[in-house]
Amino acid sequence: MTDLVLNDGRSMPQLGLGTYQIPDAQVAAVVRAGLDLGFRLVDTAALYHNERGVGEGLAHDDAWVTTKLWHDQHGEAAAALDASLALLGREQVDLYLIHWPHPDGGRFVDAWKTLVELREQGKTRSIGVSNFLPEHLDAIIAATGVAPAVNQIELHPTFQQRDVQAANAAHGIVTQSWSPLGQGATLKDERIVRIAEAVGAEPAQVIIAWHLAKGFSVIPKAGDPKHLASNWRAQEVRLTDDQIAAIDAMDDPDGRMGPDPREM
Repeated sequence: MTDLVLNDGRSMPQLGLGTYQIPDAQVAAVVRAGLDLGFRLVDTAALYHNERGVGEGLAHDDAWVTTKLWHDQHGEAAAALDASLALLGREQVDLYLIHWPHPDGGRFVDAWKTLVELREQGKTRSIGVSNFLPEHLDAIIAATGVAPAVNQIELHPTFQQRDVQAANAAHGIVTQSWSPLGQGATLKDERIVRIAEAVGAEPAQVIIAWHLAKGFSVIPKAGDPKHLASNWRAQEVRLTDDQIAAIDAMDDPDGRMGPDPREM
């Protein structure tokens, strides 16, 4: 398991377990299975309504826990984190993210100021954002002088957000990929299938291996034990420079599958 060093000096596992759309009643078993395989990072959010189950799955394990602030609570970030901690059964999380900038609400800068305070109070060890575009990053850094440790964004072979990657890199922010498999559509792409056949791996493993080779943190979701184990073994897949370049070339600036952060 490779760790990435964050701009606050802490180390975070590069490969994690995503839990989006895994119900609260089922997620504890998924988390336990992931821990048994070797996963050391679990990603959840208030929006997922499964923080209690994630906490039950983790029990007394010291794995890295990430959760997120939903945009209807940008003005109540401290209370929102307290609620998440109560559900998780923890006194602090490893990483607390602003889930979306929600610029129409006009509160994401205030929310970021509160996250800085929450880190100082020890309720979260690191702080970051999700779905922030360069202009959103500029706004919060200008207001506080504090750059996020992580920016979790939609990122997959057919939508790579290179402008956001560049902005992250300029501030020492780790890029973390959500929907890393492109919601499954990319798995059938003949370019991915050919590489999978060449390296003797599954298409999903090839895509995860590409994320890892690019230096991204990646949090694929898997509720099925076989898929979970397959995702873990993606760390063993080695891609050539040409194969990485071939996947790089799949980028489509119009390939966004999730919401646009300017409108969400």
